[in-house]
Amino acid sequence: MPAPTMATPSLVVTLQNKATILRIESVRATTEAGSGHPSSCCSAADIVAVLFFAVMRYDPKNPKNPNNDRFILSKGHAAPLLYAAWAEAGLFDKQDLLKLRTLESDLEGHPTPRLSFVDVATGSLGQGLAAGVGMALNAQRSSYRTYVLLGDGESVEGSNWESVELARHYGLDNLCAIVDINRLGQSDPTMLQHDMEGYRARWAGFGWHAIVVDGHDTTALLAAFDEAARTKGRPTVLLARTLKGKGISFIEDRPDWHGRALKKGEESQKALDELTRQLKPGTSEPDIPRPEPAVNGARPAKPMAPPAYKPTDSVATREAFGTALVALGDANPLVVGLDADVKNSTFTDKFGKQFPHRFFEHFIAEQTMVGAAVGLAACGKIPFAATFACFLTRAYDFIRMAAISHANIKLMGSHVGVSIGEDGPSQMGLEDLAMMAAQPGMVVLYPSDAVCTHRLVEAAAAHRGPVYIRTGRPKSPILYGNEEKFPIGGCKVLRQSPSDQLTIVAAGVTVFEALKAHDQLKAAGIPVRVLDLYSIAPIDRPTLLLCANATKSRILTVEDHYAHGGLGDAVLSAVGSEGIRVHKMAIREIPHSGKPDELVNRFGISARAIVETVKRIL
Repeated sequence: MPAPTMATPSLVVTLQNKATILRIESVRATTEAGSGHPSSCCSAADIVAVLFFAVMRYDPKNPKNPNNDRFILSKGHAAPLLYAAWAEAGLFDKQDLLKLRTLESDLEGHPTPRLSFVDVATGSLGQGLAAGVGMALNAQRSSYRTYVLLGDGESVEGSNWESVELARHYGLDNLCAIVDINRLGQSDPTMLQHDMEGYRARWAGFGWHAIVVDGHDTTALLAAFDEAARTKGRPTVLLARTLKGKGISFIEDRPDWHGRALKKGEESQKALDELTRQLKPGTSEPDIPRPEPAVNGARPAKPMAPPAYKPTDSVATREAFGTALVALGDANPLVVGLDADVKNSTFTDKFGKQFPHRFFEHFIAEQTMVGAAVGLAACGKIPFAATFACFLTRAYDFIRMAAISHANIKLMGSHVGVSIGEDGPSQMGLEDLAMMAAQPGMVVLYPSDAVCTHRLVEAAAAHRGPVYIRTGRPKSPILYGNEEKFPIGGCKVLRQSPSDQLTIVAAGVTVFEALKAHDQLKAAGIPVRVLDLYSIAPIDRPTLLLCANATKSRILTVEDHYAHGGLGDAVLSAVGSEGIRVHKMAIREIPHSGKPDELVNRFGISARAIVETVKRIL
């Protein structure tokens, strides 16, 4: 536990001056930019000054020190305040603040990890606390603490309350949230405004240690952060009553100043003059508490055990994922697992039983599961987070922000397509390829058998950046030998001949339908090529073009996914500019409950439908 901070008169004045300086720099930066949120910066300036110059233990010259206390600005629109704090701590020149929101600067309108001192991208409200949960979970065997600064407006987001529940469940006493309760949202006052007891009752009701504090009282803030550090067995929240625009009389607590920069000239100068008069003489630089020395005691990774399937096996790719994750966990101590109360269906329970201290159950809270994975990844872990593919749609904004962070997370969506059978359309992931492939830098993988799944889990862990693995519910035969390799960006040509008239491109369960169709067409004297496109993004364009050019510029795609944004559109995007004709077979209506084989046939992606379509095309 860190030593308590003594609130001496000298320190208090110093921190008050630091808060004023942060306000001044926030106003200067946003005025120069002509946009931004200076009033939101001003309300939280005292909180940030106390954290950065008295409470948090960190190396101001090395933001990536693994033992630094973590700070997440969940209210990302107050980015100028964060930038001003790091400049005041000496990381970079204050003049750089005047490049705020310009193309040549990484001091963007909202924080991103392009900056060395930003762990996760924020700005889509309601996400910072989930990342903080991940960081705090990672630190259960480390010394650092995690601080998350939220706005009162964003506390309405349901994702926050998922995170509040999870933090309480895991007893994360190394996590401290601070809510900047400045009463004013963007277009209206917040629901509770300054009802501090209402806020306290809500957080306390969720099992947090809730401290109501004047967010502009430096002495009270120091005492509250000290109390938070001494609280054991549960997380703490500081509910800080503040005024939006604090320190600038003509915007303070005014409802029409959100997201509005002060104008250059008389208006901004009036604010700066007023703030400058608040600076007090005779203070010295505070000693920023330093973190404990970093100790590298982690076991190095070793090669992952290869798959060991027999040609006669029949294994669902979701189950093969669970088996591969255990092998990966044994090989690499940085691998951690997360699930959302479906671990006995995603088979991550195998990993949880083998590595209980590296597995985090997130119950039915997919948003926090993805956000926590981002936080864990920011701390150097390799998180694999799994749930049904359809439920990842709930967390799509978290996935979008993870892509902006280029977070090293690995997502697995199981139970995809109509082939899951009787559970019906609410459980069928039929849009997941579209939503994942839409994110720049996201690798999208779709294995067809257990061997391919095993190798793609291995490849996902080795890849730096976000990866999505799509797995199915039904058991499938073994297609490949255990020695087969599956590089990201590749594909496999399964059937071919010099006289092929068309290329069938499939993935997952439709690979087996395509192979059956191939045999039936071959018996009818119609030779076709079959390709397993296990990597949707990046896609193997050269092989697709080679196959298309060898088969009269004709491709037929078959997928257990809706028609828009899936495998077919990926192939069309890759080869359409070369004059290749791409015909798409996909799910084109909302499906129904039924037996898997019945549904594959009913919705037009079976071997029979493929044969009929090939004959029609030819």
